[in-house]
Amino acid sequence: MNAASLLADSLSPDGATRQNATSQLEQASATNYPGYMTLLAAELANEGSQPHIRNAAGLALKNALSARDTQRQQEYEARWLNLPPEPKNQVKQEALRTLSSPVTRAAGVAAQVIAAIAAVELPHHQWPELIQGLLGYVNDASNASLRVSALQTIGYICETIRPEVLAMRANEILTAVVHGARKEEPSPDVQLAAINALYNSLEFVRDNFDREGERNYIMQVVCEATQNTAVPVQVAAFECLVRIMGLYYDKMSFYMERALFGLTVLGMKNPEENVALQAVEFWSTVCEEEIDLAIEEAEAMEYGEQPENESKYFAKIALPEIMPVILQLLTRQVEDADEDEWDVSMAAGTCLGLLAQAVGDGIIQQALPFIEVNIKNPDWHYREAAVMTFGSILDGPDPNSLAPLVAQALPILIDMMRDPHMQVKDTTAWTLGRICDLLTATIKPEVHLRPLVMALVAGLEDSPRIVTNCCWSLMNLGDQMSLMYTEGDAPPQTSVISPYFQGIVEALLRVTERSTNESNFRTSAYEAITSFVSHAAVDTLPVVSTVILTVLNRMEQLLQMQGELLGSDDRNNWNDLQGNLASVVIAVTRRMGGEIQPLAERIMTIVLQLMHSAGKGATTVLEDCFLIVGTLASALEQQFAPFIPAFIPFLEGALRAHEDTQLCTVAIGIVGDISRALGEGAAAYASGFMTLLLENLSSDALARSVKIPILACFGDIALATGPHFEPYLNHVMDVLRQAGQVQSTALDFEMLDYVHSLREGILDAYVGIVSGLKPTEKKMILLPHVPAMLELIQRTLADEERPDAVAKLAIGLLGDIADAFPNGEVKDFMLADWVTGALKVKGRGRDLKTTVRWAKEMVKRATQ
Repeated sequence: MNAASLLADSLSPDGATRQNATSQLEQASATNYPGYMTLLAAELANEGSQPHIRNAAGLALKNALSARDTQRQQEYEARWLNLPPEPKNQVKQEALRTLSSPVTRAAGVAAQVIAAIAAVELPHHQWPELIQGLLGYVNDASNASLRVSALQTIGYICETIRPEVLAMRANEILTAVVHGARKEEPSPDVQLAAINALYNSLEFVRDNFDREGERNYIMQVVCEATQNTAVPVQVAAFECLVRIMGLYYDKMSFYMERALFGLTVLGMKNPEENVALQAVEFWSTVCEEEIDLAIEEAEAMEYGEQPENESKYFAKIALPEIMPVILQLLTRQVEDADEDEWDVSMAAGTCLGLLAQAVGDGIIQQALPFIEVNIKNPDWHYREAAVMTFGSILDGPDPNSLAPLVAQALPILIDMMRDPHMQVKDTTAWTLGRICDLLTATIKPEVHLRPLVMALVAGLEDSPRIVTNCCWSLMNLGDQMSLMYTEGDAPPQTSVISPYFQGIVEALLRVTERSTNESNFRTSAYEAITSFVSHAAVDTLPVVSTVILTVLNRMEQLLQMQGELLGSDDRNNWNDLQGNLASVVIAVTRRMGGEIQPLAERIMTIVLQLMHSAGKGATTVLEDCFLIVGTLASALEQQFAPFIPAFIPFLEGALRAHEDTQLCTVAIGIVGDISRALGEGAAAYASGFMTLLLENLSSDALARSVKIPILACFGDIALATGPHFEPYLNHVMDVLRQAGQVQSTALDFEMLDYVHSLREGILDAYVGIVSGLKPTEKKMILLPHVPAMLELIQRTLADEERPDAVAKLAIGLLGDIADAFPNGEVKDFMLADWVTGALKVKGRGRDLKTTVRWAKEMVKRATQ
């Protein structure tokens, strides 16, 4: 194999050449993995080769060692670990040799390759000499470029490996990295690489941060680096401070007072935008930490406890110093900035919103003078900044403190929807949306509602960005007004929105007729329509009926257009439109419930045609169709039965689509929807459903995350079919018992989350099975399975890390078992000491407390 030639062809602009080269490389990897890896390594180290080919070789090496998919990553790791020592060492030596290459790009990709190998080997206690060797390079004062490459490598390793793997080398790594970041270091490139490496190592040097002397030195070096003459070093140093604040907030009081207040204010004023951005991000991080701490404190107070961590109130203390700078940064808008472009003005707006949440009422007096002075400023930059300030402080202060200000500002803001400058109108529409969402009570129907609706509807004729914000504002208005004036669960006969309902919906429908979707405005219009029909009062249902007819007509027209689609853009646009229309159908069906019956056949005909015509890659269309079917089944209940035979083949196909995780998950949910809708009538389809679901559980191709909803689906089928679930009971209970044995270590957070989700699915299944059999004569067949269920409940409640939702399910199942057998059949089980302890479980939710009280009554009855 000529590696250089194939790598060059793999970068060819010609598609056929590129595909052919890629196929040959993949074949070489599959048939001769050792030779493939050593050839790539040799090409990476080849100083006579073109830089882009060396880069391609390095990336191919890295991609042969690391993958985003967990299962594939495990396969790659096993393949590398099983390599004979000779080719393995050859690859390592070539990569290490490339670190000293004068070609910066080659050295950089070599650093990534070494980090990828380290990520595989170090957790298995292999390549123990690597870190020491890299530290030797870092300390080699004679070769600055090698020091940079070695520091980059250390940084990549720290970024990719779990902290505990490198904990034993933390002191050495930290010493070398901090030494390279000192202000005395003559090379700014070394300083930059060292600061970046420090950033990546911060999580596993926690022990060093606990020691005051070491912490002081690290903070001194980072703070000094923020004043470096090289801008990239300054930016990296502020990035470091941002991460330090996120990781070690509780240790920052001394440094905030002595240095960080002043440094970050200076940083925000820096004319270099990237420096200012990171300095603003520092304060956003402070606010995020203090918002979380305030939530933690409020929850603790509710239960009469002390919070584990206390806020230092840095944002509140610094507010008078940082607020003027933030407000000034708001005026540095870029007139023609791209929506996805992040500039210092946008960062300041985000920070201001977080400040409002962190300090509450204190921000009002800081912001008001700026708003009052600039709301009518002839310079649009200041006018827009004033509106942005007002919109940003609406979430955080007491609504009662804001109410008079909002009432006073509303007429001005409504009038500003006619501002001559587009960016001012855009921010005004966003601010009105915030008012509609957060402070709906300040909108007086007799004073503000009509001019507000007229201004927002007029905005639907404006530029795409303004249309998007007007749609969002109208959606919030519809949502919140409905919540305010709806009593109980029954839809109201009328609402304050009713007089405007038809005009708003018709205006939104006109927006959706446009052929483009710039700034996502068409999708936003459909979302607003969905919101309005979801909350429609009874007196607006005739309008809802016209909406569903319009939407069904459009779906039929789109079906007829399918053959005219030329390229991928046309297809994507078609898929997006069908998705938008499907969301409206779902919302209308939910709102109308059984009254959708006259249109059910037409809806199902369209859905079946869509699924039949959906080609490869049309997963989203199939998902949307399935969601319509699930909603329709829930609305029609037993009346949905006539549609099932035609739908079953599509459902079975989706359940067998093991490679399509999302589609398969949605299909499993639809099985549950149909079962719940049909009740005992689902017994006719239970055998087919159960066969496919059990096949899926045993499939190696199906992602483990999809298997959890399958377990919960067993509960749905059992709850619906009751005694008809008996043929499947023993097999299902064995599966659930085995799944319940899976455990995790506290250090493996990914596995810990999976185990919690798994237990939630198993408990869901048990609850459905017990509830389905409990009121029937067949309930006695549950008795042999009671010990396994109680074992899982005990293990779940003994897990201190388990979420409250899982605890609630476990306690609920305990109560269900006791309730099912009130005549002493489970008395001995319920008298166990752990049951008494379980019924004293504490949590943050009221639902959990209610469930515990009910379970106590059931257990008490079962033991008497």
